[in-house]
Amino acid sequence: MNPVVHFEMPAEDKKRVIAFYSNVFGWKMNQLGPEMGKYILATTTEVDEKTKRPKTAGAINGGFYQKGKDGTMPHIVIAVDDLNAQMKAVNESGGNVLGKPMDIPGVGSFVMFQDTEGNRVGMLQPNRR
Repeated sequence: MNPVVHFEMPAEDKKRVIAFYSNVFGWKMNQLGPEMGKYILATTTEVDEKTKRPKTAGAINGGFYQKGKDGTMPHIVIAVDDLNAQMKAVNESGGNVLGKPMDIPGVGSFVMFQDTEGNRVGMLQPNRR
């Protein structure tokens, strides 16, 4: 199976969302620079320093993107072994791959798709460690 490994939610005000999730849930929030779209990483559970994977089974970390043209609804990210094969499967099964894969340094290759129900979902082929 291909597991859910990440969540993403839109945010209008980066400072406000950082303060809210830090204060309410104790999440570690880390805003990246402009080269990564000022994306905010949300650490909700401890990760293994070597693998960068959550130590707690079933737990995932996530992030916040700028609300707007790239979306207004939360979505999940699914890990896959072969991003090109999964993109082909999405298209052949009635979905729509949205754009071209992008490389996320130190993480892997990522692309968004729309499923047959209109949901935006991410796929990630993690770098092999």
